[in-house]
Amino acid sequence: MFRLMVQWILSAVALMITTRVVPGFYITTTTSALIAAIVIGFLSATLGYFLKLITFPLVVLTFGIFTIFINAAMIVVASRLVDGFYVYGYQPAVWAAAVLAILGIVIRFVMQPE
Repeated sequence: MFRLMVQWILSAVALMITTRVVPGFYITTTTSALIAAIVIGFLSATLGYFLKLITFPLVVLTFGIFTIFINAAMIVVASRLVDGFYVYGYQPAVWAAAVLAILGIVIRFVMQPE
């Protein structure tokens, strides 16, 4: 349970870092970042999984790069659902998905069991 809470907080921090890096990607409050982290995680685990399953041949053909576009779609949907979380266009969502993928690698490295 503790690891889940830490990962949730680190995901919200990754979203806040992304707001500083990607123009057109905004989060107004820390609460919005925490809620957005939950919504993005839920969407990725449900709708994102379904989209990755359907587009599997395209993902294989592009060596996995197409997953960034699927994740960008999840970010756009989450921005429509969460107050205080705004993405102005699909291009900032794609850049945010790429930045979040890199930050996700760092988070997984930090959260590795010792």
